[in-house]
Amino acid sequence: MDSFSKNQLERYPIYLKYFKELEMAGVVETSSPKIAERLGYSQEQVRKDLQAISSEPGKPKKGRNVLQVIGDIESFLGYRNALKAVLVGTGHLGGALLNYPTFHEMGLEIVAGFDNDEKKVGGTIGGKTVHPLSELPNKLQELGAKIVVICVPASSAQAVCDLAVKSGAQAIWNFAPSSLVAPKNVVIENVNLASSLAVLSHRLNANILKEEAKRGLGYPHTERE
Repeated sequence: MDSFSKNQLERYPIYLKYFKELEMAGVVETSSPKIAERLGYSQEQVRKDLQAISSEPGKPKKGRNVLQVIGDIESFLGYRNALKAVLVGTGHLGGALLNYPTFHEMGLEIVAGFDNDEKKVGGTIGGKTVHPLSELPNKLQELGAKIVVICVPASSAQAVCDLAVKSGAQAIWNFAPSSLVAPKNVVIENVNLASSLAVLSHRLNANILKEEAKRGLGYPHTERE
């Protein structure tokens, strides 16, 4: 796994979604040039990515079998062996994740929620029971969960992370706007909404400036005196 870059790993779910669309459309085989054109990648990148995880090589002039690639990507990403997770922090974001209907297609099953809010404890969100956070050490192994999803404020995130690690969590999926510290054997994946929005905003602004420049609307540059 260490030989795969983060950017490369992030491309595989995109490939998978595209190949499933081809399957739904009745397409049996497709080629790297077609994939590259549709997804905006280079042909060399597509060939390298798919070859790295494929059980069979692509066929000259025909490309790759759609169902074969779907199976290879799902096996590589572990989607065929569903991982169980629990979620801590059942507010707006946490509640939305508990209600998200297609995690199972990605090999993830969130089996329960945890919260300190007495009004939420004992209830259900998305069909999952919300337990007191204090029960996490006992419930994590009981539920067979290896992943803890953190959706709490930044001020509480590290404490929740520490509790999750002590409870036996092997991975943390962190939606809190803070960096977490955990032992090296615990996998942490941070979902930084601010960084993602910054990239989106920058790219949008760049496109707007390009369009304005084409229409001659760019602001004139003034020389310093």
